[in-house]
Amino acid sequence: MSELFNVADIFGENVFNDTVMKERLPKNVYKNLKLAMEGVKELSLSDADVIANAIKDWAIEKGATHYTHWFQPLTGTTAEKHDSFISAPNENGKVLMEFSGKELIKGEPDASSFPSGGLRATFEARGYTAWDCTSPAFVREDAAGATLCIPTAFCSYTGEALDQKTPLLRSMDAINAQALRILRLFGNTTSKKVTPSVGAEQEYFIVDREKYLQRKDLIFSGRTLFGAMPPKGQELDDHYFGAIRERIAAFMKDVNKELWKLGVSAKTQHNEVAPAQHELAPIYAQCNIATDNNQLTMEVLKKVAFRHGLVCLLHEKPFAGVNGSGKHNNWSITTDDGINLLDPGKTPHENIQFLLVLGAVMKAVDTHADLLRESASCVGNDHRLGANEAPPAVISMFLGEQLEDVVMQLIDKGDATSSIQKGKLKTGASTLPDFAKDATDRNRTSPFAFTGNKFEFRMVGSSDSIAPANVVLNTIVAQSFKEISDELEGAENFDIACHDMIKKLFTDHHRIVFNGNGYTDEWIEEAKRRGLPNIPSMVDAIPALVTPKAVSLFEEFGVFTETELKSRAEIKYEAYAKAINIEAKAMIDIAGKQIIPAVISYTTELANSVLAVKEAGADASTQADLLNEITGCLKDMKTGLIKLTKAVDEAPAITGIAEQARFFRDTVKTAMEELRAPADKLEMIVDKDFWPFPSYGDLMFEV
Repeated sequence: MSELFNVADIFGENVFNDTVMKERLPKNVYKNLKLAMEGVKELSLSDADVIANAIKDWAIEKGATHYTHWFQPLTGTTAEKHDSFISAPNENGKVLMEFSGKELIKGEPDASSFPSGGLRATFEARGYTAWDCTSPAFVREDAAGATLCIPTAFCSYTGEALDQKTPLLRSMDAINAQALRILRLFGNTTSKKVTPSVGAEQEYFIVDREKYLQRKDLIFSGRTLFGAMPPKGQELDDHYFGAIRERIAAFMKDVNKELWKLGVSAKTQHNEVAPAQHELAPIYAQCNIATDNNQLTMEVLKKVAFRHGLVCLLHEKPFAGVNGSGKHNNWSITTDDGINLLDPGKTPHENIQFLLVLGAVMKAVDTHADLLRESASCVGNDHRLGANEAPPAVISMFLGEQLEDVVMQLIDKGDATSSIQKGKLKTGASTLPDFAKDATDRNRTSPFAFTGNKFEFRMVGSSDSIAPANVVLNTIVAQSFKEISDELEGAENFDIACHDMIKKLFTDHHRIVFNGNGYTDEWIEEAKRRGLPNIPSMVDAIPALVTPKAVSLFEEFGVFTETELKSRAEIKYEAYAKAINIEAKAMIDIAGKQIIPAVISYTTELANSVLAVKEAGADASTQADLLNEITGCLKDMKTGLIKLTKAVDEAPAITGIAEQARFFRDTVKTAMEELRAPADKLEMIVDKDFWPFPSYGDLMFEV
């Protein structure tokens, strides 16, 4: 019988959340901590000592023996260094369990061993982790026992951000300050803080672990570098929202339990479009907490899969020919007293504050489309963006019928006097209810779609952190808010100035709005006519980080310095080159040591068959034709293998990391594709008993 548990009882039980803080901290310390979390005052060391002791006692009760500063360096994953709570033994050989405020607030990992883009030399090792008190500490349970994890930022000895969290927190400060100016323009004096809220939907694939371990390409690169499509893929759409298989359901149940205990509000789970693909979606959380929660989600998915004899693939395109995986970043901005600035209300044409905010977002996305595209760039996403499953590489906004109508009224007539209202959906069946439908449809082909009271940024890759996308969103909208406030705060007649501002924003930036099918070639041509950037690859996107426009933006709001931006660009180029190099070397290894020997073995048997049939006096032409076809493909593979090996050998001699990344994209990747083509053709011809590893069909349908 399956284990029974009450979600309400276990939710957040391993989190040092507000309820636990109230119970365990003196009232004055709790109050000071809340003020520190709001950014009002800095926490004193004496208060930090009290908090650290309370967290330690709570964690030890949970079975923790060690603590770690849990941070997010620029590796794409999280990092941690574990220290036990024990102190030096006393004269009786006994130890005490200690944890000080200093240890809570600051850690010191090696900064030179993480990607720094030249900010830290090898001999300059010092870096610091700093406690993010707004994201609660938690106890993680695994094979190592229980560990107290303290979410932290990570920066160098000289103060530059070496992680994802530091710029994210800076960007949250920026949008808070500028959004409050917008609210004050409309007479709101009660809201004290504005926070971006995020819900990150997570797509992933699940495969059997035994089959995974037979695929070197999955082990080394996270995706299949060889593989022919099986007879059935996703053509029937029968996997999407289909009944969840028992083995996967058991895995999902354990994932949910782990996440709920960690305070991650896992809400929705279902089968996605591709075979073996699934999705998990949480409830919204404050931007930095949502980012932490998504990192935890990815870690839990992989950890629990291992326990079930499965492997979770987070790569954006683990299988060619079927849909890849993304991470839909649902973004909104809300006040501390519950006002969503992106809620249009029932009559958007009358909601002047909403229209101004909408215009600000349009301006931000249009002005900085290149940065938004770059924020969703990673190596795996190059295989996904623009395909028939994900948004195109052109940034556009979907507003929907209702808002587009209001926008066009203001542009064409100078005033908006009506809003399209919700209609009734008539099912046509007497036993089914008629019900009110939304005022507008959805558009899954749009990279940046308005979906009721939020924008859904659909471009983020499934393996990537959501932090870069939200850093950009927060900062570009902060800039729009600032420029709007600068002008409206000095207006003699606010109502007229605001009306004119909204009309100007809609008119000047309407080119970014597209409500049609983003997958069509016609849209790509139309986008070009509109002057919208089409940035097809990660390597093409990276330069957006260091344009004068980007440097000015980020320095204005203290989110990045020019030095930090240049370091990130270098890190991204390097990451791209290294990832493709690993893939290419894996292909060389697999082709040379597995596929070619297997095909030679098969051709030997086939050749013997041809001779035997001829000796028997029968027609061996079919076998001979098959042998000729296979040896032709084998020759093409050998040619491709030589070409790829030569390209990989040439890469280190190329000077300049950007030039090297471009070489890997243009030369090495092309050679990889040329090697793969005959290999995939051979997989469809060679006897399955001879093929050296599991096929797509084995991986996607036998879970």
